[in-house]
Amino acid sequence: GVWHIASNMLALWIFGDNVEDRMGSFRYLIFYLVCGVAASLAHIYLSPQSTIPSVGASGAISGVLAAYLVLYPTASVYTLFPVFFFWVEVVRIPALIYLGVWFLSQLVNGLFALGAATFQSTGGVAWWAHVGGFVAGLLLVRFFQRPQPRRYADEYWPF
Repeated sequence: GVWHIASNMLALWIFGDNVEDRMGSFRYLIFYLVCGVAASLAHIYLSPQSTIPSVGASGAISGVLAAYLVLYPTASVYTLFPVFFFWVEVVRIPALIYLGVWFLSQLVNGLFALGAATFQSTGGVAWWAHVGGFVAGLLLVRFFQRPQPRRYADEYWPF
């Protein structure tokens, strides 16, 4: 639905430009597409009975989130945190925690969705596409990262 598309675009806006900076535009495009294909394959393999179409950017964006986690392991992000029923605070938390909790939520929802064949029973979300894209991003990010120039002589010494 609209919320899913909006959250995808927000995540891409927050995390995507940093990942693109570290990869370069062309490598980033290829990385994004490869993560999208991996996400679709994960969805098809882990939910073969699913009637949920494997279209959209969620899996590819999940790969971008994983790349951000690898490339910026000490970064922090601002997020909304519910304090009471109708009260939220903006808090700054480590990206590792934010993205780790996000990934675990996708994995848990995917496990609950195993065996669910209908669109309604899974909330209309291809959870395994999210998981597959994230895992692909973790595994592939180093192959797409642009080589960083070495600034110090000791960076050339392998020991």
